[in-house]
Amino acid sequence: MVTGQHLDQGLVDAARDWVDGDVDPVARGELTELLDAASAGDSAAADELAQRMSGLPTFGTAGLRGTVRAGANGMNRAVVVRTTAGVARWLLDQGHRGGIVVVGRDARHGSREFAEDTAGVFAAAGFDVRVLPEPLPTPVLAHAARALDAVAGVQITASHNPPQDNGYKLYLTGGTQLIGPADTEIEQHIARSPAASAVPRARTWSVHERALADYLAPVAALPRGTARTLRVAATALHGVGAGPLQRALEAAGFTDVHWVAEQSAPDPDFPTVGFPNPEEPGATDLLLALAAETSADLAIALDPDADRCALGIRDRDGWRMLRGDETGVLLGEHVLSTLDRSAAPDPLVATTIVSATMLRSIADRHGVRFDETLTGFKWLVRSGDGSGTGLVYAYEEALGHCVDPERVRDKDGISAAVLACDLAATLKARGRGLPDLLDELSTEHGVHRTGQVSVRVTDLDVIAETMRRLRADPPTALIGTEVSVQDLLPDTDALLITGAGGLRLVVRPSGTEPKLKCYFQVVEAAEPDLATAEQRADERLALLHAAVSVLVRPDA
Repeated sequence: MVTGQHLDQGLVDAARDWVDGDVDPVARGELTELLDAASAGDSAAADELAQRMSGLPTFGTAGLRGTVRAGANGMNRAVVVRTTAGVARWLLDQGHRGGIVVVGRDARHGSREFAEDTAGVFAAAGFDVRVLPEPLPTPVLAHAARALDAVAGVQITASHNPPQDNGYKLYLTGGTQLIGPADTEIEQHIARSPAASAVPRARTWSVHERALADYLAPVAALPRGTARTLRVAATALHGVGAGPLQRALEAAGFTDVHWVAEQSAPDPDFPTVGFPNPEEPGATDLLLALAAETSADLAIALDPDADRCALGIRDRDGWRMLRGDETGVLLGEHVLSTLDRSAAPDPLVATTIVSATMLRSIADRHGVRFDETLTGFKWLVRSGDGSGTGLVYAYEEALGHCVDPERVRDKDGISAAVLACDLAATLKARGRGLPDLLDELSTEHGVHRTGQVSVRVTDLDVIAETMRRLRADPPTALIGTEVSVQDLLPDTDALLITGAGGLRLVVRPSGTEPKLKCYFQVVEAAEPDLATAEQRADERLALLHAAVSVLVRPDA
């Protein structure tokens, strides 16, 4: 622990330099107060100061994310200005001077200021900057970047992270997220950027007023069927998705929509949920209660920036949320069974190493190409030959679905919700429901049961040490099944563990949150009947859940 009496002079000098170069007077005061407390001997303040000055944020699975706080290692105006200066310098080096850059934002704390600073730096660097007119979903920004043939797009968002966080999501040419070596090259430029106060900014951007309308037009045309009789319960989880989704559904012909009133308006404090993530326990309680109260046919939850979509259904045990893999195979089957093969002669579907394996079997039955990629849509939209050629559908288990890859090269909760309504209405018109289709898929392709263990930490060294331990002493068996272990380094920091009976486990650090994440699966053939196979799968999954919990938390 660093103490005030032994405060490193280099840390003090770095903090003072940062304060002097900050563009935000509030942040300057915040860091100055912390520096004064640390210098006066407050050991807790000294530790926090060291953490805040421990280095600039780096690009993870989906851009930069961090706590909104002063200092180099946080999300604040100075970090945003320096980051944008680095991105602009890289774009200039790539020959993109004068190109279009699109900037959008959600409604989180700091998002407006961060977006204005981002636009200002790009404008001063000579780019043609188009700013979205209001807080809008991330897919709207991704669509605009692709539709305008922009050289870059930036969405200020922390997606489903806790309220104290914000982030900087970067798209490059074609509206796709950056990958290596561009990410490392840009980080090097950011590290060499001058102090934020020395970076020029200009208010010469224009407003892209038609961004939402241009996005919604093709989304409304996504349904394959003609049935529109469907009652929907929906929530935006205090994010920016309610208005755009309402407009999208109405334009597509789905007008019987009921919203969770307490969660419909943007609120950066997310007062009704612990974490604004549809995957988190309790986050969709209000939605499921509304679905039951209104006798809905389908429940839809968007995450705060509306790039993720979770579905809720009523089955024999009442209302429940579908797992991401269940939604993934439902939408995958719907896309492939209604696909116009003349327009897509060599179609491709894709999912990631942490998702269930049923989509591969579905693709085989439809005679289409399948690919399995590293985690994240930056890889999914580059599946196949590395360019995503022929991609018609991609999903990852964390509620991300890409149902219109030609227009949005990223996950898109709004378009996924529209297509889910199309599927549900089509089934309803035939006297069936989503649970019936899930049963059919399980009967044909096997009962796939998936689970997850997440270890949230305050000390990131815990994650690194756990990965080191597992690499040094990997398991040879799980729940009585021999397993093989594949280390996915250097491509990604993950271990892939597989065994008979569809046993599969992936252990990896989260790219967006301070978590170690474990994704696991078992598969059972639907014999002698589906109910018996489901019971066997549930029992194996429970055993595997316990085994994985011990594997990654042996002292718990």
